[in-house]
Amino acid sequence: MSRHHQGNGGLSHASARRLEYAVIGLGVAALLLIFQPFDISLFTAGGVMVVVAALANNLLPLAQPGMPKRSVVKAAMIIAMTFCAVLLVSILAAYLYGLLFLNPPDPTTLAGRAQLNAKPWYLHGFTWTVATIACALAAALALHSRWSARSSDRSGEYRRTTSLGE
Repeated sequence: MSRHHQGNGGLSHASARRLEYAVIGLGVAALLLIFQPFDISLFTAGGVMVVVAALANNLLPLAQPGMPKRSVVKAAMIIAMTFCAVLLVSILAAYLYGLLFLNPPDPTTLAGRAQLNAKPWYLHGFTWTVATIACALAAALALHSRWSARSSDRSGEYRRTTSLGE
């Protein structure tokens, strides 16, 4: 692009390419940190970077020459705000989960002994029953949509059209 595009706040070819490479490079660096075998803290940083890189991928459509820099900055701020809000909700949810469900049972009480001897949630018949019902409903919906599509094709229903030629 010419210099006048840079003067009005639009991205130049070079800056658009740098933005694109930075977003893609962030994802590659995150993957390298996740799959390194040396330090757990680097893995943790990589996990955070994967989420940030996934959100930053929303900037790739804006990495076009001539795109106003203001639009790119605004989109980056919305992405950062979304990340912070989701992080806060996640922290609150983890806290509430720990507060409500992770109190250690007291083995000296009857309820505590019952909790310690309880089956894990994934071994309960109720869990498997609900999962089976969900799969059966999904299959029934898929079969119903196929059946209704086939029956409407075979029934010869008159379909109104707005085309002049038909």
